[in-house]
Amino acid sequence: MLSSETLAALREFLAERNRSLGVDPDMDNEGASEGKEKEVALLAEDWRMSQFWYDRETAETVALEVLTLCEASDSPVACIACPTLYAYLKKFDHKISVQLLEYDKRFEQYGSDFIFYDYNQPEELPLELKHAYGIVVADPPYLSMECLEKVTRTISFLSRPAEPHLLLLTGEVQKDRASELLGLHPCGFRPRHTSKLGNEFRLFTNYDPKDRLGGWEREK
Repeated sequence: MLSSETLAALREFLAERNRSLGVDPDMDNEGASEGKEKEVALLAEDWRMSQFWYDRETAETVALEVLTLCEASDSPVACIACPTLYAYLKKFDHKISVQLLEYDKRFEQYGSDFIFYDYNQPEELPLELKHAYGIVVADPPYLSMECLEKVTRTISFLSRPAEPHLLLLTGEVQKDRASELLGLHPCGFRPRHTSKLGNEFRLFTNYDPKDRLGGWEREK
C-alpha cells in the first residue's frame, strides 16, 4: 500500500508545479524549485505500432489518480498498452504492484512486470492474472470498435468481480462505445501526448472521481 506520506508528497509536488505559472513543464529542472522532478526517460515511440506517449502532465496526473486508488483499495494495478503510465507509477513508488501488458517486446526490460499482449488475442494471458486486479488502466492502440471490443474482453479477464476501478484513455470518438461496453463516463481532464495527434483524447472511468480528474463531465 502506498504510504500516506508518499501520497501527500506527490500531491504537493503536483500542486507546486501548477503554482509555477509561466514555467515550461518540459524544461530542464536545473535551478528549479526544490522538489521538482525531471521527466521519466522513455523508449522512443514506434508509430508502426501506434505508439504515442503521454506528455508529463498527463502521465503524472493519471499516475497520481492510480496511486490514490491504490491507497484506498490496496490493489495491484494492470496497465494495458500504456507503458508511459507504468514508468511514472514506478518512478513515484517503485514498490507498487503493477503489471504492464504490452505488444512491444522492448519492454521486456521490466522483467516479470512485463507480459506480452496482443489485443487480437484478448484472453491469451497467464491464468494467474484472471480476476486479479482491482485497478485496470487501458489505452487501446487503435480507435476502432473492433479494438475496443477486444480490449474490453481483456479488461473483463483481468478485473476483480467486485467493483473494480477502470480507467480508459482513448479518443473522443469512442465515447458511446466506452459507455455501452464498460459503463464508463468521460472526465473533465483531457489527456495529451508528446506528439501532436489529430484526434482528441479523453479519459473515461467507471467511478466518479469527484474533485479529481476534473470530475465526471455532465451531459448538457
